[in-house]
Amino acid sequence: MGIQIAPSILSADFANLERDILAVENADWLHVDVMDAHFVPNLTLGLPVVERIAQVAPMPIDTHLMIEDPDHWAPRYAEAGASSVTFHLEAAENPVAIARDLRRLGARASVAIKPGTPVDSLLDVLTEFDMVLVMTVEPGFGGQAFMPDMMPKLRSLRARADELGHDLWLQADGGVARDTIAEVAAAGCDVFVAGSAVYGAADRHAEIEALRSIAREARTDA
Repeated sequence: MGIQIAPSILSADFANLERDILAVENADWLHVDVMDAHFVPNLTLGLPVVERIAQVAPMPIDTHLMIEDPDHWAPRYAEAGASSVTFHLEAAENPVAIARDLRRLGARASVAIKPGTPVDSLLDVLTEFDMVLVMTVEPGFGGQAFMPDMMPKLRSLRARADELGHDLWLQADGGVARDTIAEVAAAGCDVFVAGSAVYGAADRHAEIEALRSIAREARTDA
């Protein structure tokens, strides 16, 4: 599985979402952050908007649910057209059941962990998930500083997936940019969420290609 770049529309212009989605059409995924102002102290968008985004985006939708009660809501985002649905371990009552529901609906099942959450509880159930998202900032707001001390989590997850022979994707979200992406790639990450780095660039297409190239080189050297 190759390096994949997923620009986050949290850094896009919400009044011109379709324009800004098409501005990153060379990306592998479109990362859509759903926040409910309860699980995290921010409010973004919800199910009807994600459904419409899925209809107009030229790339698959990677939906990151920073919300309470993902046991109820996560499958509904798969039904709305998200190709990958990520829910937070900290908010889930039964993460394995959620993952199985998502897979049954044809979506990739992904679980996310906050910076303060250890990976230990995931190591024995990794095969239930298609991807694990390791937050490299505190979830809730874009533009935060990258947390390099999250790299051991990625390495632990990659080592366990390899031990199990499981084709697990690892995703990092938060502070991913040209000066940090090589470190993340070397730690075993496959999917890189980049919001400010991409949407703050003068040439968004070129920025995506630059991030992809740096990550590929770092993975080759690792």
